[in-house]
Amino acid sequence: MALEIKPIGEVVAGRTEVADDYWGGVESVIQLDESEFPLDSVQGLEEFSHLVVVWHFDQASPEDVEYHARSPRGNTQWPATGTFAHRNHRRPNQLAQSFPRLLKVEGLKLLVTDLDAVVGTKIYDLSPYFKEMGPRGQTHEPAWPGEMLADYWADSDDG
Repeated sequence: MALEIKPIGEVVAGRTEVADDYWGGVESVIQLDESEFPLDSVQGLEEFSHLVVVWHFDQASPEDVEYHARSPRGNTQWPATGTFAHRNHRRPNQLAQSFPRLLKVEGLKLLVTDLDAVVGTKIYDLSPYFKEMGPRGQTHEPAWPGEMLADYWADSDDG
């Protein structure tokens, strides 16, 4: 059985170019679908510091999907890892999730920062981030994600 979902909104302001790094300091606006959602659908959201945003890599091609193990960003100094050990557009459904800071709610416009999606990106779901729903216990990861993402949240002016 396939799941069919439709966008609930779109990124309408912010960064326009896709890039691997320098997403820090970028402010974006998520516009929720005014024909679908009443104003009170965001009531209480402004009390939260962060969101969980599910979006689609809609500028990527379905031909970009890769199921086999590969080195992150093509860098052979990092180990080849399977598609489910990556967080990029080469994933089977080309879906992503981000955890932007919520700066302001203006009607159905959400001003955020640290959203790594570009203008025109379709938003498929969003919710407040509850720390109680975050990872339980101590987290761990190999060294390569930290090396690969060293400049990911560096200020966009530094890039």
